[in-house]
Amino acid sequence: MFTIGDFAAYGQVSVRMLRHYDALGLLRPARVDPYTGYRYYDAAQLARLNRIIALKDLGFSLQQVGQVLDETVGVEELRGMLRLRRAELAETVASATARLAQVETRLRTIESEGTMPTREVVVKPLPAVRVAVLTDTAESFDPRHIGPVIQPLYQRLFEQLRAAGVAPSGPELAWYERSGTELGDPVVVHAGVTVSAEPGSVPGVEIVDLPPVAEAATIVHRGSMDRVLTTIQSLARWIESSGLRADVLGRELYLDSCGPQEQWVTEIQWPLVAADA
Repeated sequence: MFTIGDFAAYGQVSVRMLRHYDALGLLRPARVDPYTGYRYYDAAQLARLNRIIALKDLGFSLQQVGQVLDETVGVEELRGMLRLRRAELAETVASATARLAQVETRLRTIESEGTMPTREVVVKPLPAVRVAVLTDTAESFDPRHIGPVIQPLYQRLFEQLRAAGVAPSGPELAWYERSGTELGDPVVVHAGVTVSAEPGSVPGVEIVDLPPVAEAATIVHRGSMDRVLTTIQSLARWIESSGLRADVLGRELYLDSCGPQEQWVTEIQWPLVAADA
């Protein structure tokens, strides 16, 4: 089972939203600790979460979402509804483009339920690496919040490296951390690139040595990071089926980030943690 924080990261929603869905009866936790009140969720509940978000993006009220889910809408019917909404969004102003992309991502994830490949997951150690890094915060782990933060960070990072005459010695590497102790706190975004420079050699840029990781669950994502949800949930299912736990705010190693984002190749890296951590 997953804690509410881990489940929120796997589903790319906020903890506050999950608590709201619980209060409305839309998505109850699989188990609530009777002593601590902590909520726990199963990986199978990602399917219901995907449908809730998709129907919300279609314009249904949460009350209507509950009624639709209680009637057990099938994948084919839901796909038709999503395609209709996609056509409507395509005719709206440019500001609706981000929402359209998220609707399509949820659709692909729903369509692939039960067939998500887990054979591509590789458990391996991660070597120590020296990176030049800039840092900022995002509202949540949602790609719609991460993208507008990380993209300007990388633009600034490469500009400052060029100004200092420092060339990258390897690929870009991003990693994430919670900004505080509360599960709903914003996410700290670190945008880095492998370098061989010494600390202090690039004004305004931190040079840090990331320590090695004994074991990490990794999977390769191909395409835009706006559509990483299916890959992340595939890894989540593998983690649970293997009886492991991972730091879901892990790392993204950009193996090939040249050209259009649809051609990108990114390795998602989640360091494994002790089961009782």
